[in-house]
Amino acid sequence: MPMAKRRDKMSETPKPAAAAGEADLSARYLVPALIRGLNILQELSGERRRMTLSEVAAALGVTRSSAYRLLFTLGHMGFVAFDTDTKTYVLGPQVLRLGYGYLASRDIVEVAMPHLVRLRDRTGWSAHLGELHGRDIVYLARVATRRSIASTVHVGTRLPARFTTMGRILLAGLSAEEVRELYRDEPSTGGKTPGTLAGLIEQLAEDRETGVVVQNSGYEPGVASIAAPIHDMTGHVAAAINISAVALLTNDTELYGPLKAEVVAAAEAISRDLGHQAADVDGKDLPPARRSAT
Repeated sequence: MPMAKRRDKMSETPKPAAAAGEADLSARYLVPALIRGLNILQELSGERRRMTLSEVAAALGVTRSSAYRLLFTLGHMGFVAFDTDTKTYVLGPQVLRLGYGYLASRDIVEVAMPHLVRLRDRTGWSAHLGELHGRDIVYLARVATRRSIASTVHVGTRLPARFTTMGRILLAGLSAEEVRELYRDEPSTGGKTPGTLAGLIEQLAEDRETGVVVQNSGYEPGVASIAAPIHDMTGHVAAAINISAVALLTNDTELYGPLKAEVVAAAEAISRDLGHQAADVDGKDLPPARRSAT
């Protein structure tokens, strides 16, 4: 009996809180100097792109000598540069290299998928991601509508770029010379619009100006579609997204109004996630999308 009571008391002995132990362990491995160095990079990438030594010291809550040693080390590694004219510190080129490395490691499909799902949910339409491959648009991702009636295009599908919304917006990202080279040996398309190379270049110039393409029963009769470009951090048109649905389920008021706005907003969000910084267009509306003649 005494032994049993002893075991009971031992089993009732409280154990240290796991959370407290984990917090102590985490704090033990933190490197204060590294934290301060990274804080400097965050400060210089914020609203104040240039800071004096005194400003850096004040922001970190350290002495000027401590701040100088941190800045000297970051400068030695290329993460910070010193402007002798203004006596201020700015971000160095090594920061940009890290940014490029991070963005290059992110697959565009991985980046776009959450936005495509959100776009599908907000519009009720199927949402797609595509890239330009020669004269074709290749579908890289698809988020299908939940409606029973839908336009079905599978991942890997190739369609002629010049007649599809995503293809047109991607071709619009090329120069007129690049378009001529791409289509120089292609014969006239007859009844399809545009039927000539000159007509295609003219149409792409309008698509480039509007920044969005809307078609109602264009390439595929009975199917409506809206596309917008995705830009990478260099401003290059890297891909495009679109939504598509059976034309009978929508009308021009929706196509050129809220649906177009949703597609443009999703494309801009994906572009931002890829590192693109668009020009300030606050207070400006996109021009009306050009309606396909087919």
